Amino acid sequence: MFDSSSTKQQQSQTIVVENGDSHIVESNTPESQNSDSFVESPVESSLPMISPLTRPGKRSDRQQADMEMMKDRFAKLLLGEDMSGGGKGVSSALALSNAITNLAASIFGEQTKLQPMPQDRQARWKKEIDWLLSVTDHIVEFVPSQQTSKEGVCTEIMVTRQRGDLLMNIPALRKLDAMLIDTLDNFRGHNEFWYVSRDSEEGQQARNDRTNDKWWLPPVKVPPGGLSEPARRMLYFQKDSVTQVQKAAMAINAQVLSEMAIPESYIDSLPKNGRASLGDSIYKSITEEWFDPEQFLSMLDLSTEHKVLDLKNRIEASVVIWKRKLHTKDTKSSWGSAVSLEKRELFEERAETILVFLKQKFPGLPQSSLDISKIQFNKDVGQAVLESYSRILESLAYTVMSRIEDVLYTDSLALKQTLLAEETSDGGRTTETDSESAGSSKSGEETEKLDPHYSKTLLDFMGWNDNSSKGGDKPTKSPNITPKKLSYLEKLENLNGFRSPKDRH
Repeated sequence: MFDSSSTKQQQSQTIVVENGDSHIVESNTPESQNSDSFVESPVESSLPMISPLTRPGKRSDRQQADMEMMKDRFAKLLLGEDMSGGGKGVSSALALSNAITNLAASIFGEQTKLQPMPQDRQARWKKEIDWLLSVTDHIVEFVPSQQTSKEGVCTEIMVTRQRGDLLMNIPALRKLDAMLIDTLDNFRGHNEFWYVSRDSEEGQQARNDRTNDKWWLPPVKVPPGGLSEPARRMLYFQKDSVTQVQKAAMAINAQVLSEMAIPESYIDSLPKNGRASLGDSIYKSITEEWFDPEQFLSMLDLSTEHKVLDLKNRIEASVVIWKRKLHTKDTKSSWGSAVSLEKRELFEERAETILVFLKQKFPGLPQSSLDISKIQFNKDVGQAVLESYSRILESLAYTVMSRIEDVLYTDSLALKQTLLAEETSDGGRTTETDSESAGSSKSGEETEKLDPHYSKTLLDFMGWNDNSSKGGDKPTKSPNITPKKLSYLEKLENLNGFRSPKDRH
């Protein structure tokens, strides 16, 4: 029995050495040390000597620190961000939404360059977002199931399962999260573009129209000839991937927001009809018989973010008004209207189409008044988690895509400078060619002046004559000689037809 137990202890010790040192503390008792000291080889006895006691101590300290941080996070959630404990805090849904938003701001707010995230920040993000998302594991619903007893009797019972919307969207959002982190990791080791300080001389030269407004971002630099073709293709591929992630996160966020209830405080603040919300000019454009959303947006002044957000608030308010009028039954109420239901449905569809175009054209637009009101008064914890998680992923995708577009824009400027330099170098050749053509035209004019019997035909005037005469004799008009027939392209070339109308004159 002693031999078999010592053999098992020796095998477990070997497994500890190969797989890691997490179990060394369990088998590193005084009895095991005395029994194994006679049979261990020098190599096996030397491996556990690498600070076998300090590593578990560090690990326990780290676990203790994580435990204290978790207590702090969930204490704020339970108190509703009211540290006085007086019951004046926000709801649990809003507290959890704010916690996810603040975590993302502290982690991704420093992502000013197109480079991988530091390992410590990446580990912190994965750890703390798992803590906050663990709440959704306990949001369940009852579903029917069948249970078979030992006697073979099948009984239908109700069992708990994670709520349907969370079961479908949380794994999808985790996948989008991992894709964005992997996208940033793909730029590890790329040296064809780099960043410089804005205050340096090189940073002053690297400024362009795109980066002037982003004073907090370092300018991008690329080689004089631009990026290589593989690097450019890789950037476009990553941009397309991030665009798909952004669209998926935007779709989930829009779906969750549409399912949230509209607060009564927002409804009370609305005007009584859509015309008062939109204004006469916008209302007339939407209610016309012929409507094009792209042309409608092109006629509006959307030069600033404030104007775009104001338009979005007006249109969302009109959609809410029209929807309430569609569902109201009392035509004598203040929400009643003389507009038919079919026209009101048409106006509502047009307004929602405009909102879709605004989201696609301005993806980084702040939240509207309706969205803020829904998030503030929402009581559903599951919807709060889905909305905040999808919103921060949409924001991160927009940030990564903006960084990629900054690099591509700098690359396009470098390519333009290269093409201009090549055109400048080819200017001498173009000047020599023009001088030769000018000399030939001058010799033709001298020939015309020397010969008084020379008369121009229509072919000569238009430049369609045959200049292939032998011995340099001047062409004469003869009814017996048929002029050479030129193709339409050759005629255009003689007329410089390939030039623009401005260049011809």
